[in-house]
Amino acid sequence: MRFTSETSSDGVREQLFTLGEIPGVLWTPEGAAGARPLILMGHGGGQHKKAPDIVTRARRFVIELGFAVASVDVPGHGDRPTDERYDRIAAGNQARVEAGEDPAPLIAGFQALVARQTVPEWRAALDALQELEHIGIGPVGYWGVSLGCGLGVPFVAAESRVRAAVLGLGGALASAEAAARITVPVEFLLQWHDERVPRAQGLALFDALASAEKTLHANPGKHGGTPPFELDSTLRFFARHLG
Repeated sequence: MRFTSETSSDGVREQLFTLGEIPGVLWTPEGAAGARPLILMGHGGGQHKKAPDIVTRARRFVIELGFAVASVDVPGHGDRPTDERYDRIAAGNQARVEAGEDPAPLIAGFQALVARQTVPEWRAALDALQELEHIGIGPVGYWGVSLGCGLGVPFVAAESRVRAAVLGLGGALASAEAAARITVPVEFLLQWHDERVPRAQGLALFDALASAEKTLHANPGKHGGTPPFELDSTLRFFARHLG
């Protein structure tokens, strides 16, 4: 891991880093020392590691809970180079959707393909982050919706260090098999009128989770309309399970 820049504001230290070819960002309390909980955040499709909603959540986790937060660019996003293979598949899928094909299976297949790359990348990032003195070997959480859910479910299923996860805006076609291996507490976000993920698919993914403690938060509205107050619930959820 190589740090490339560092800034601080309002008590939050932000460090950009690269791990091999993976660009990422780490937020910690300014002057932090010693082990603390770490939350890995997965961004949405077409976004990047410092998308506004990622930064807003990360800063609140740091300021209000004293946690560390990290996010990395997934392939083909942010500061990563264009991936011709993924772009070709995405363009083909878009053409099929415009021709009237159901997008859900296409999205599921694409996310499953990308997850084969991101799961080992995120586990390597977690290894490197926990070697830092101001993070250490503390409890780990995961937050990710939409694409962050499609890639996050197989990551949480594979990574035993994750003790709690906030997931949502994703469907069972992409993730049901991996969801059946998740047993940690989960808070699941669902938009009742989601135009991208059919409601039945979101409910089926929630049902597939093997967690003994799982909570469904369903709100009216479309895919990008999760109410801001859900962040308050997310803070309480992670404080309860990691803090």
